[in-house]
Amino acid sequence: MLKLQTGLWFLLGWQAVMAQDGQANIAAVIDDFHLAASQADRVRYFGHLGEQAVFLGTDGSERWTRKSFEETYGAYMDSGKGWTFTSVERYITLGPGGTVAWFDEALRSEHYGSCRGSGVLVLRDGVWKIAQYNLSIPMPNHLAKEFVARIKREPEPPAKD
Repeated sequence: MLKLQTGLWFLLGWQAVMAQDGQANIAAVIDDFHLAASQADRVRYFGHLGEQAVFLGTDGSERWTRKSFEETYGAYMDSGKGWTFTSVERYITLGPGGTVAWFDEALRSEHYGSCRGSGVLVLRDGVWKIAQYNLSIPMPNHLAKEFVARIKREPEPPAKD
């Protein structure tokens, strides 16, 4: 019985260590994703996105596939321009099996101020890739009524194919 208990404690401890390693690796990917954007490193930035990745921007019309996102912003980055978002707080959850993770983070941007990022990563062939990233600008609740009224006055964006 003692061997069984010892084995169980070892297994649980090993799983905790593996989860911490996974979270550290995921955090490193997200950090480098942001760093590559600030350095206008197109190859490194888009390399963190999986082939089927989706990037949701702050505008309601912004739903970019990796391909369309790179086609639109790749040349911008090639010109030496990027964007800087710095994570100030992040929570990462590793799913059962350890091959899918999701996160949310508070971000700071000189241009936008306080922002929020959230997303999903998938482990493929030993490499974490971002499958979805959602960038948003949190709105204080006391301002919501005013901004919702302003948004309602905006023309509807054209439907995408």
